[in-house]
Amino acid sequence: MSAPVAMISGGNRGIGAAIAQALHAHGYRVALGLRRPGSLPPELAALDPLVVPYDAADTGAARTFVTAVENRFGRIDALINNAGTGEPLELMPETPQPDDEMEEVLDHLLNINVKAPFRLTRAALPALCRSGRGRVIVLASLSGKRVLGLNAGYQMTKHAAVALSHAARRAGWDKGVRACAICPGFTATDMTLRHDLPREEITQPEDLGRLVAEIVTLPNSASVSELAVNWRYEPGL
Repeated sequence: MSAPVAMISGGNRGIGAAIAQALHAHGYRVALGLRRPGSLPPELAALDPLVVPYDAADTGAARTFVTAVENRFGRIDALINNAGTGEPLELMPETPQPDDEMEEVLDHLLNINVKAPFRLTRAALPALCRSGRGRVIVLASLSGKRVLGLNAGYQMTKHAAVALSHAARRAGWDKGVRACAICPGFTATDMTLRHDLPREEITQPEDLGRLVAEIVTLPNSASVSELAVNWRYEPGL
């Protein structure tokens, strides 16, 4: 029997790269959807991945990515919705944004964090159902479980991302599909560089890679629907 296949959006650095390496170590062949395919670092090139141009903002990119993976491997066993963005968009900023600028930022957040993973999950779901143990992982955030900061636009999209994971879990359950929303707090990636945080104390991409690999390889009888990942104590999480 051929090895299982995992497709990962935004998989050339940070969390996506760590997930690719962890899944490869668990015997998965990996397909990476990258906005800049030429940016693959040597440690990922060593995995011999299928690299497909993938721009989350492009409405046709999901079908193209899924078709390329099926043409190469003939199967899809796991989908990792990792590509995302985190532009700040507050309800009441100190410096009000013009309405057209606010709309542009909100549309971009919704397109990348909500519509793109919806399109990719919808395109991949038939192949995941044929697998009999298809897995969908949605990289959400603790901002999809509670509201602490003021970045309302980002928080809205991550709540929607959690809902997408549950929708995929429901849609494919009878065909063996299991889905999980991974909800980390601050993680040591480029996205959090603007924050004054102890980089060695916050969650590391490798931590999330290990967790995703464990969840993906669980049997159908042990489904984890959500996973909150903290680096500091938060009551109730």
